[in-house]
Amino acid sequence: MYLLLIIPFLLQTVQTSSFGKKLSDAAIALTHQHVTYDAAYRVIPYPGGDVPSDRGVCSDVVIRAYRRLGVDLQRLVHEDMKRNFNVYPRLWGLSQPDPNIDHRRVPNLMTYFARHSTVKPISKDASDYVPGDIVCWRLTGNLTHIGIVVEPKSPDGRRHLIVHNIGAGQVMEDVLFAYTIIGHYRYERTGGVP
Repeated sequence: MYLLLIIPFLLQTVQTSSFGKKLSDAAIALTHQHVTYDAAYRVIPYPGGDVPSDRGVCSDVVIRAYRRLGVDLQRLVHEDMKRNFNVYPRLWGLSQPDPNIDHRRVPNLMTYFARHSTVKPISKDASDYVPGDIVCWRLTGNLTHIGIVVEPKSPDGRRHLIVHNIGAGQVMEDVLFAYTIIGHYRYERTGGVP
């Protein structure tokens, strides 16, 4: 009887690990593309829109990695904002959702993930952060930042690396604890609208 209760948990763990590896691989693949940091507002197609592939910011790393797995965060965030605009941050003076930019703003992604993913603890224990996790930070000047935890580890073997774009393009670096962590999420899905 006890074994029957454990089997579903073990199956879920295997699936979680599989998704995390796929997201990690997708993020790492992005580091092979040359991208110039560019936060300019652009009108892009909807759904499935993206800024030019040689441009982007930190949120575009997350958007592009999920898109490689068939998940369109542009559409998902926009649809959620249309239904629940009042729960999203009012930092940009908008009176309605804008599918060109909303998904590219870290506070909006944090709100979406808080509503539709597993919110994981924020800790100083590196083992709490596993491949496929999404981490958000507060930088100096009250700026927000986002990245993906990937499988490779730091040279000392203590922390997983992060794929992010903080100005030098889509790179993989040992920065998990370099900034103040303000969000930690596990978002596993295969597309669709929540």
